[in-house]
Amino acid sequence: MKSLIAGYREFRERRWPAERERYADLAKTGQRPRTLIIACSDSRSDPATVFNARPGELFVVRNIAAIVPPPEIDGAHHGTSAAIAFAVMLLEVRNILVMGHAQCGGVAAAIDGAIGSDVPFLRSWIDLLTPAVERASGHAHDADRHEIVERASVLLSIERLMSFSFVADRVKDGQLTVNGARFGIADGKLEIYDPTANAFVAV
Repeated sequence: MKSLIAGYREFRERRWPAERERYADLAKTGQRPRTLIIACSDSRSDPATVFNARPGELFVVRNIAAIVPPPEIDGAHHGTSAAIAFAVMLLEVRNILVMGHAQCGGVAAAIDGAIGSDVPFLRSWIDLLTPAVERASGHAHDADRHEIVERASVLLSIERLMSFSFVADRVKDGQLTVNGARFGIADGKLEIYDPTANAFVAV
């Protein structure tokens, strides 16, 4: 906790004075973020940092490998799906960005089933990436395959987003856009998926 408290003190000393009025306004009027970001839980790939976001600008859902699961109504607990529904239906975000990243441990586990095989809850979650791994099956070189699966997993999550009726309906009506990106941890570069070119293009 010592490092967290030290970080909080620095926040109060440096950032809080500049953002105080904004926080007060957010507390009074509530949040109205325009963007939902679905990102990986990886500590190196924080959307608020990457996009230099201010408080209240982003609604962020983070999980292992930035996975969007299929819409399932079975009475179980679906945290990611609930957050997506909350952002789209109640907050009425205008944009959804699925952001994968380089050196993703979740993608590595999807490629190599031995990684994290004894970690509770992980395997069934990572298995959701199986279609993305299969799309890269023709690439034998490990590094190339890893990058291909990282990008393919973003596209898979976009496809699954569009299988949620409340997302598809708003996209069709022009009320919502859905985008994909991949962040490079080592070089800090951001690639945005261009559906016209069917490729990830560096910003």
